[in-house]
Amino acid sequence: MSGAEPSLCPPIRAAVVTLSDKASVGLRADASGPRLAQLLRDLGAQVGDPVVIPDDQALIERTLADLADSGAVDLILTTGGTGMAPRDRTPEATLAVADRLAPGLAEAMRAASLAVTPRAMLSRAVSAVRKQTLIVNMPGSPKACGEHFAVIAPVLGHAVETLRGEAFECASTERPS
Repeated sequence: MSGAEPSLCPPIRAAVVTLSDKASVGLRADASGPRLAQLLRDLGAQVGDPVVIPDDQALIERTLADLADSGAVDLILTTGGTGMAPRDRTPEATLAVADRLAPGLAEAMRAASLAVTPRAMLSRAVSAVRKQTLIVNMPGSPKACGEHFAVIAPVLGHAVETLRGEAFECASTERPS
């Protein structure tokens, strides 16, 4: 068994939100958002272009809530704003809109990252659920995004199926070609 998860009945509908003051005004290219979007596509998810907004907690909260409340996405991956800089407010914004926590994802990403760098201890990333949408905070660098995504990718399908209430129906059904 490869450890890879079987395809979902309907694919994961995902959104990527990049939090960056500089990228939001064109002073820096967003590399992490497109990286995450491609990783999601490689997993078979439906995802559009990343949304890029500044590190403004109220705007982050509105963006996450609007995406989750729309019913159009099952998964939101954020990138950036999880460190200790004064404007890093992504975890606080995520917690402010969360209905429930899903701490295992962030814990697993931190644990795996700790094997790469002791700076992993400084991550304040969180993972949570709003309505039927899973929100996961990812780091701001493309390399770290790839490493963290690899940690959670094997469980994303089951998490989404569970949130949809389809875990048993989809787990035993092959998706038609």
